[in-house]
Amino acid sequence: MTADQPMYALSEEHQAIREAVRAVCDAKVAPYAAEVDEEARFPQEAHDALVASDFHAPHVAEQYGGAGADALATVIVIEEVARADVSASLIPAVNKLGSLPVIIGGSEELKARYLSKLAAGDGMFSYCLSEPEAGSDAANQKTRAVRDGDGWVLNGTKRWITNAGESEFYTVLAMTDPDSRSRGISAFVVEKSDEGVSFGAPEKKLGIKGSPTREVYLDKVRIPADRLIGEEGKGFEYAMKTLDHTRITIAAQAVGVAQGALDYALGYVKERQQFGKPIGDFQGLQFMIADMGMKIEAARQMTYAAAGRSERGDADLTFFGAAAKCFASDVAMQVTTDAVQLLGGYGFTRDYPVERMMRDAKITQIYEGTNQVQRIVMARQLLAGVQSDL
Repeated sequence: MTADQPMYALSEEHQAIREAVRAVCDAKVAPYAAEVDEEARFPQEAHDALVASDFHAPHVAEQYGGAGADALATVIVIEEVARADVSASLIPAVNKLGSLPVIIGGSEELKARYLSKLAAGDGMFSYCLSEPEAGSDAANQKTRAVRDGDGWVLNGTKRWITNAGESEFYTVLAMTDPDSRSRGISAFVVEKSDEGVSFGAPEKKLGIKGSPTREVYLDKVRIPADRLIGEEGKGFEYAMKTLDHTRITIAAQAVGVAQGALDYALGYVKERQQFGKPIGDFQGLQFMIADMGMKIEAARQMTYAAAGRSERGDADLTFFGAAAKCFASDVAMQVTTDAVQLLGGYGFTRDYPVERMMRDAKITQIYEGTNQVQRIVMARQLLAGVQSDL
């Protein structure tokens, strides 16, 4: 190894991606974040800016017209968008979540058809796994897909679907063989325009108000046979493999919102005066700030390490994905809460962004598997001996 070779550092290309995304977010995402939250509306300005700069689905391979970003670059994009607005970060994050089953298991024809549309900005991609009775118990699918001639007919209800109603494309998990439980689940691509597809009212949520969350209703939705993703009965396998990779994007969201909260709080404590000096001069607050910065950096390093394993497909990806998501989201909740504390009464008002960040951070501890489930996943991996030497 030569002396001038970088060690354990981001490449110049990854650094350039961060700078480019931050510039877009500072100009086109952050200025609308408070309004998007207040009005609980889709962040169209952010969407348009991300599409224009090719950051809306950076993971799509170049052969389908995408940017071809690796897992780490995708994480950096999501982190930087979340630093400005977590709701907007769900555009690139959920586009990866929704399309990854197609990437993992889909035929070349299916990939070419849908990934090219996603890359071109012709529609977002949502992920329909959860149901009223299938949350942490994701294998308990009640949505049914039945063969009918040269196609399939789907019936069921999906719940907690991010960007539902805004997305054009949906990866839908459905039971095709009820006697086989998880091995009887298959995955399909459903389009918003398919007859029988409809949506519930947007959920009234604590945070991420700019990202619509709705139920998706499938009422005798007939789709052609070539919309089956991969093999019949392998849908749950594709779904779980997808989450191994995409939990890292939730970790990235958590790191981003935590960093955004710390950045704002640092500016505030340098300016806010009490007892004749900036409150940042008081040791009690300095200790809080030090802990915030330390924990964010630890979460960032775990997230980037997990992204590297995602890109390589390492055997210990499941452990690292769960660990990064769990740790980073716990850090995000603590850091954003502390940021509110540092701003005192001002932090508790909607005139300042940290209360929104605190509300947005909470969901990172819940979706794509609660942090209690992540700990179960990690424990099983450790007990099975599936973890590399760090």
